Amino acid sequence: MRLVFAGTPEVALPALDALIASDRHEVVAVVTRPDAPAGRGRRLVASPVAERAAEAGIEVLKPAKPRDPEFLDRLREIAPDCCPVVAYGALLPKAALEIPAHGWVNLHFSLLPAWRGAAPVQHAVLAGDEVTGASTFLIEEGLDSGPVYGVVTEDVRPTDTSGDLLTRLSLAGAGLLAATMDGIEDGSLRAEPQPAEGVSLAPKINVEDAEIDWAAPALRVDRLVRACAPAPGAWTTFRGERLKVNAAALVTDRTDLAPGELAVTKKAVYAGTGSHAVELTWVRPQGKRPMPGADWARGVRIAQGERLGG
Repeated sequence: MRLVFAGTPEVALPALDALIASDRHEVVAVVTRPDAPAGRGRRLVASPVAERAAEAGIEVLKPAKPRDPEFLDRLREIAPDCCPVVAYGALLPKAALEIPAHGWVNLHFSLLPAWRGAAPVQHAVLAGDEVTGASTFLIEEGLDSGPVYGVVTEDVRPTDTSGDLLTRLSLAGAGLLAATMDGIEDGSLRAEPQPAEGVSLAPKINVEDAEIDWAAPALRVDRLVRACAPAPGAWTTFRGERLKVNAAALVTDRTDLAPGELAVTKKAVYAGTGSHAVELTWVRPQGKRPMPGADWARGVRIAQGERLGG
């Protein structure tokens, strides 16, 4: 089939690579978000998908909005059979959905209908799911509600961050998406409607959502830290300044600290929660680089009884 691939971030690259390598399909163009400012100089930088496509000599389309007439006209000229999608980052209008004969097929990183929305992996970690996965489905105008072609499952490990889990899902999902394209082409695969039960939503987790509530149980704090790694990053405050908590570890045998209260030993720094303590293994003080929690604690000379949070 003639494919137009839609995607933007690095997590979409395994799927794009798998489709480029396929001997049954041809990626004739990619659709990605416009160049965005990055780095200290805020220089405009192309998306990872745009860069990979350019390296492969594939046409790159960067519409400001996918409803732009110029983009829709060009898509009609290309006449793709199907448009596979991985983390494109913009809603597709009906006019675009109608162009490819086999529609737009999204690789979504959850077991639909669970965790429909922008942040399925983060919400799976935050909720303590033991198993998650990836699904391919036909995009409709609803939010991740279209019929499903196929799924792969993936165990959620006790120490997984969202970044860890998403990396594994992007690799497994690349194979699923390629197999879905094969099945659509030869007619062996038919999309099945999602069940009405089990729907859950996964809206984007913003910086405000990532603030740690030290009165919450330690398990909840641990999940929030892992769910927000690498972005947006869980955070708290210390002496009036923001402190990111990049990594933490559960300490089940220490219950002597009040919520947010700090305790320092030669090798570690602990913070109390609503249950038992957590060890702050990696932190990032405001305006500085990430560092081991124990190094940070020695540097700021924590006084007895000092606490994190408001």
